[in-house]
Amino acid sequence: MQRPTFAKTHMSTPLPTPELDFVADLTVHVAAPSEAGMVSGLNSRGRRRIIPITGGSMTGPQLRGRVLPGGADFQIVVSETCADLDARYMIALDGPEHAGQHLFVQNRALRRGSAEDIARLVRGEPVDPQAIYFRCVPRFEVSDERLRWLTESIFVGTGARYPDRVEMRFFRLA
Repeated sequence: MQRPTFAKTHMSTPLPTPELDFVADLTVHVAAPSEAGMVSGLNSRGRRRIIPITGGSMTGPQLRGRVLPGGADFQIVVSETCADLDARYMIALDGPEHAGQHLFVQNRALRRGSAEDIARLVRGEPVDPQAIYFRCVPRFEVSDERLRWLTESIFVGTGARYPDRVEMRFFRLA
């Protein structure tokens, strides 16, 4: 059997390296988690944990608002050191330019750390954020055409879990 050959391509200019543009800081207040136990399915295996979102705030150079109660973080704890996070919540925007507008956020994240540090987080004890790898990829739905830029870029973030809240910083990949 003959292997296909591929032509080598030479780029005349280097590809751009993305820059990070700061978008906003979020503080999301959370309630006690509900543990659903071990689950399995086509795309999920681990311990299901659901953490209610009770409120919070968002501050940034272009966006300000408050996190509305009623969202949740739907987690799959895949090991003693790693969790797959899927938080969904609504933000009511403030300020004269966006008053009355809402953002729906779906924030997928990966959180990992040592078994000891993760156990401390689960018990509600503080853990140094530098000891935990917490990275996220938020996606937005908007109802205001002036906010469409939030749906036409890729965003990344970093976060930290505290006993009563999650703090995150979002950036747009430029």
